[in-house]
Amino acid sequence: MKIYSFNPPQKKLSNFIPHPFHLVDESPWPLLSAVFRLGLTAGLATWFHTTRFGLLLLRLFSLTTVAFFWWRDISREGTLQGLHTKIVVTGLRWGILLFITSEVFFFLSFFWAFFHARLSPNVELGSAWPPIGIQTFNPWGVPLLNTIILLSSGISVTWAHKAVELNNHSQGLNSLNLSILLGLYFTRLQGIEYYEATFSISDSAYGSTFFIATGFHGLHVIVGTLFLLVRSIRLNQGSFRKRHHFGLVAAIWYWHFVDVVWLFLFCWIYVWGAWN
Repeated sequence: MKIYSFNPPQKKLSNFIPHPFHLVDESPWPLLSAVFRLGLTAGLATWFHTTRFGLLLLRLFSLTTVAFFWWRDISREGTLQGLHTKIVVTGLRWGILLFITSEVFFFLSFFWAFFHARLSPNVELGSAWPPIGIQTFNPWGVPLLNTIILLSSGISVTWAHKAVELNNHSQGLNSLNLSILLGLYFTRLQGIEYYEATFSISDSAYGSTFFIATGFHGLHVIVGTLFLLVRSIRLNQGSFRKRHHFGLVAAIWYWHFVDVVWLFLFCWIYVWGAWN
């Protein structure tokens, strides 16, 4: 009798070796965020043309909700699931650096428009800068105070980072909360400045470049403040460790970028732009 033996195919050992990369699970948040961002643009257009901002608030709330759940999932991946390995963190670092680089060019377009109008004012502006009839802000008042506030917040947020690296979470939390309060105070002062402005966004090239540049910077301050607020909550929950806290580092990098942009805004638009 002939005996047949059956040897099942052996799987390669390499198939069982874990790799350091993070293959993300299927998620609805990227698609939903894209849809709601498009809706946010529609809400802005509706607000500009009809002065009704109900659609804008609805889309903004929806986008904020999606961002909350998306950040929640990323936090779970990096803490509870332990999926943010060293090579994944390196990719995240490059991602935030490239994002900040794109933001640099975003503001560069506004500065380019301002320089063009400032260095060669045309006859519609009275061949003068600031244009005739425009009463500019005193740069040594609220703008200088806002500069001191943002620089102070940059120092306190750096102190928070060093405290976390030294495993002193209570001191890091206090410094981070101080940065958040300074960011809120900056936003309040800028809102008061806008309310008391003697010109509007429709007042020549000066008004449009001033409010577009400083307004978008104010929006970035609000986003950065929310960024730091989320990091403060996570730090209070013990999600950051001495050698694993890139979420905090990303927020600090973004906040320093906001600080640097404001220094250029203060020097060029508030000080140099107010000279006759």
